[in-house]
Amino acid sequence: MKNGKTVIADRGYDMNNILELIKEHQAIAVIPSRKHRKIQRKCDWWLYKKRHLVECLFNKLKHYRRLALVTINLPVHLWAFYHWPLFCYG
Repeated sequence: MKNGKTVIADRGYDMNNILELIKEHQAIAVIPSRKHRKIQRKCDWWLYKKRHLVECLFNKLKHYRRLALVTINLPVHLWAFYHWPLFCYG
């Protein structure tokens, strides 16, 4: 991690050891506090909402991974994959 960077994560990463590691690397943690914490940390919600863009990107990559894996296989499988809806609904 380079100095001056920001780590954006969801509430699942709100653990003291992770927060200390981020602090050791002189980065800013944008992680909302869990509800069970007695002292709630401040969170830059505007910056936290930008995390949604990265989540959408990974979701699309996972979705299209299936297409990428199919194209590696034999052309017969590729043909069947694309024409399967025609046989089922058609």
